[in-house]
Amino acid sequence: MTVHPSLQNYADAWTHSVEAIAELVQPLVEGEWNRATPCPAWSVRDVVSHVIGVETEMLGDPRPIHTLPRDLYHVTNDFARYMEMQVDVRRHHTAPEMTSELEYTLIRRARQLRNETRSPDTMVRAPLGAEQTLELAMRMRAFDVWVHEQDLRTALNQPGNLDSPGAQIVRDVLLEALPKVVAKDAGAPPNSAVVIDVHGPVEFLRTVRVNADGRGSVDGAPSLGPIVTLALDWETYYRLACGRVRPAAVADRVKVDGDQELAAAILRAFAVTP
Repeated sequence: MTVHPSLQNYADAWTHSVEAIAELVQPLVEGEWNRATPCPAWSVRDVVSHVIGVETEMLGDPRPIHTLPRDLYHVTNDFARYMEMQVDVRRHHTAPEMTSELEYTLIRRARQLRNETRSPDTMVRAPLGAEQTLELAMRMRAFDVWVHEQDLRTALNQPGNLDSPGAQIVRDVLLEALPKVVAKDAGAPPNSAVVIDVHGPVEFLRTVRVNADGRGSVDGAPSLGPIVTLALDWETYYRLACGRVRPAAVADRVKVDGDQELAAAILRAFAVTP
């Protein structure tokens, strides 16, 4: 058990999701590793490679020395290039190689978490040579592996765990991005409110309020006169917010009341993951 309670929820959520990932991919035959996932341009193998790669970096392992091919057109910035390195280096690995490396990496990471004695504000490695607090790193690992678990479930047609511990963390992380999406990116007018009503395995209602200066904030109190109300199910919400689907593809699953143009602008800006 981790020393600091503030880290335990993240460790538990991470464990739940990575164990689900290991269980999902263990029985796959070679061809199934090439199935496309909702994560843009990544196959089942690529998603698992990404999980392995980031977890090894959390362990402090050196990054691979590898040159990316020039024809990876989905790699458009330094962050994507950084993440793609751990993926591309494993693109020709066999199914047994993938499952054995995943299992070994998860054993090492679980041991690291059991023996974790650092404080939540300890600075640790982050992408592109940056640093972040241990608490943020563990929170984002819990976020990342739950989203990628869902990528794999979609690709393999094995739905589940939409209400698992990781889902609660994903909800909280995505909600933190809503004020910027509504106020800055979509340009909601000052002194307005936008209501997001989500139902399904994870249910919540949040109001994004834009003040007189155009700054947004989010709270759980309903608004009496919102300029826009978006009602949608949890799966559609996270898939939109994580860039797994475009608004036009799920238009029948999003109910819009109020200013249609602003609603469309909000949905266009809804994807907040890199």
